[in-house]
Amino acid sequence: MVSVTKRIEQIKQPRGGYIPIKSFSSKELTSSNELKPSENIPPNLIGITVDYLTRLMLNPAEGAQEAFNISLIGANRANKLMIAKTLVGQIHDLDDESITAAINLVKYDSVLRSGFIPEDTMLVPNEDTLFNVKEMVTRSLNFFDEYGPITLDSFTFLGGYSDKITSGDGDFLTADTLWDFKVLKANIKPQHTLQLLVYYLMGTNSIHDEFQSLKKLGIFNPRLNTVYSLEIETIPQEVIMAVSKDVIGY
Repeated sequence: MVSVTKRIEQIKQPRGGYIPIKSFSSKELTSSNELKPSENIPPNLIGITVDYLTRLMLNPAEGAQEAFNISLIGANRANKLMIAKTLVGQIHDLDDESITAAINLVKYDSVLRSGFIPEDTMLVPNEDTLFNVKEMVTRSLNFFDEYGPITLDSFTFLGGYSDKITSGDGDFLTADTLWDFKVLKANIKPQHTLQLLVYYLMGTNSIHDEFQSLKKLGIFNPRLNTVYSLEIETIPQEVIMAVSKDVIGY
């Protein structure tokens, strides 16, 4: 199986990228709190934790089991489902216990995404990490207050996959925008903008009718509290054709 991210790693993009960073407008949102400097958890785990806790807080009625579904599937494949179920039972809110359990649960995403089975050792986030995760989830919720509501989330691209890309899932749709969450310490890069375009093109070929009415592509980075957006109609047709053929394989 080849995921969207794995496929993009294989691609040598034109100079500046298929969609140059400068094509996106950016806007920094206001926040009352600065992030703390000394996290002790790997950035990739923090990013997934912020993503899934945001989903939980947006849809509390669905519960942590739904928000952390990919982690649970990964844990099951690694024969760690009992550990994972204990962790998911500890996730209720944005308190320290919930954040700690979430960080340890999202370790199992790697089983599903790359086949890597993590160690059973429990990670213990320090105070800065706990503060930052809570703040970034709060920023994400504030983002959706301004740019929402969500029309579709945690979606796959059934009907849109190809011989070159056989898996991958997107983050969020609002009425007119496809959104990808990136918890990054620096500015977005060409691989991020290409990933977003691939998601859009696969989405328009998928079973999800919601993609047909989209007008924009967007990235939100809760670490920098910055929104990046691009009008789809400004993307050159030759770029869309090249990515469709050479990257996705349509």
